[in-house]
Amino acid sequence: MARMIAWMLFSCALPALAQAAADTTMDTRKAAQRLAASCAGCHGTTGVAVGNSLPPLAGQSSAGIITSMQAFKSGARPSTVMQQLAKGYTDEQVAQIAAYFSALKPVPARGEK
Repeated sequence: MARMIAWMLFSCALPALAQAAADTTMDTRKAAQRLAASCAGCHGTTGVAVGNSLPPLAGQSSAGIITSMQAFKSGARPSTVMQQLAKGYTDEQVAQIAAYFSALKPVPARGEK
């Protein structure tokens, strides 16, 4: 009898657990999108800057973005702006930003063909 009650309680809780997992995934995606929005001023809202002065972020590998950010953060890769910006992100935030941009398809910037 106790097993049957436990099973019934577990079965009723399953949809709530699944929804909680889906909410967490959605929250993670939204958090990554919010973090990546800070890159839009220079790298474009789609991860591709107008012109060729900055590298596109959209479609880059997650590992490549993380490596670049770590190099900026440590000073191994000199930059006037990125060194300061990279220091403001935790490793987890850098990973979220990298995952966001690596999932985007690279598209030409407006005004380019």
